[in-house]
Amino acid sequence: MAHPHQLLVAGGGIGGLAAALACARQGWQVRVFERAAAFSEVGAGVQLGPNVVRVLQAWGLDVALQAVAAFPARLRVRDAASGRQLATLDLAAMPTRYGAPYATIHRADLLALLHGAVQQRDDIALALDRRVQGFDDDGHQVRMQTHHGDGRAAEPVAGDALLGADGLWSSVRTQLLGDGPPRLTGHLAYRALLPQAALPAALRSAEVTAWLGPRLHLVSYPVRGGEALNVVAFVHGLPPGGKRGATPDALADWDHATNAADLQAAMASCCAPLQDLVRAVPAWRLWVLADRPPLHAATQQASGRVALLGDAAHPMRPYLAQGAGMAIEDAEALGHALRQADTEVPARLARYALERWQRNARVQARALRNGRIFHATGPLRWGRNLSLRLLGERLLDMPWLYGPQQRGR
Repeated sequence: MAHPHQLLVAGGGIGGLAAALACARQGWQVRVFERAAAFSEVGAGVQLGPNVVRVLQAWGLDVALQAVAAFPARLRVRDAASGRQLATLDLAAMPTRYGAPYATIHRADLLALLHGAVQQRDDIALALDRRVQGFDDDGHQVRMQTHHGDGRAAEPVAGDALLGADGLWSSVRTQLLGDGPPRLTGHLAYRALLPQAALPAALRSAEVTAWLGPRLHLVSYPVRGGEALNVVAFVHGLPPGGKRGATPDALADWDHATNAADLQAAMASCCAPLQDLVRAVPAWRLWVLADRPPLHAATQQASGRVALLGDAAHPMRPYLAQGAGMAIEDAEALGHALRQADTEVPARLARYALERWQRNARVQARALRNGRIFHATGPLRWGRNLSLRLLGERLLDMPWLYGPQQRGR
């Protein structure tokens, strides 16, 4: 009997654990190497469209998701300056329309859900405190070098394929593509998580609300079964101490404590209800947003016996709420590609890349476009508001994104 193929995964975040689960389900042995000393996820909320929830359901995680997520019934879009409602989208109709609900979840809860599923399998091994230093693909196997957290070199490990799921600052991508660091977007994200019980009744919400303003927008939605409210505000600006035109190399540790007064000043022209919400947040975490241009070829997502997934392959601006979603979709597609037993491993990875790169590029491009629309000023802002009032749900719903995908395209 042939031995199972071995997949090495660099990165134990949402994408890495999702890939480990998807590929183990297809008969591969998986070894995950995570540079952190414990599985944990910074940040706050994640939105999961029905395209992503369907994947989690197919992996048998529906009950676990129901236990920790919230399922908002509506998306409401409002003008940040006037407070006026511009449009709504009926999220409660998603199960009927697309076969799965729209979920909102804390990042840590999503990571824990995936980690729990991975731990139940004996064909997945997890190694913590292991930083990937490099790899060698000789055409027959991949050998990966890692270091322990204290700097000691670990024994090299060999596998049939290597997956770089090590995020925006991927060392696997650096060696595979050599295309330099990601780029600064000129946007900052302020994030907070609030217990709903501690908020005034007028600020509590069971919906997704997007407030669109000149050069900024804010999104809020429930997580943890509705017990907490995730709030994230996006504004144009440079990082603390940053200079225009600076490269993002120094921003690898990109989660910073910041002062609530900074955001309050940036949103001083917004309507009273929105300012009330901003003032209700005692402390924010600041992210300096960086990304890469949309993918332009399948070879950017796989080459030889090495492939990339999630932010390592296609980091995107968070204006379509699909960053984690595309990583989970990648994982499912990778699992399906790797199960093709009659095909050499490099060809399986090439098939994975061919299936994924154009969809990922489209999502990256749409997220860029959304950022321009959300933050519009002048006549473009007036046109946006009018279009939303007239067309509403027809603009907000996205069958191309939320609907089932035809495999192999």
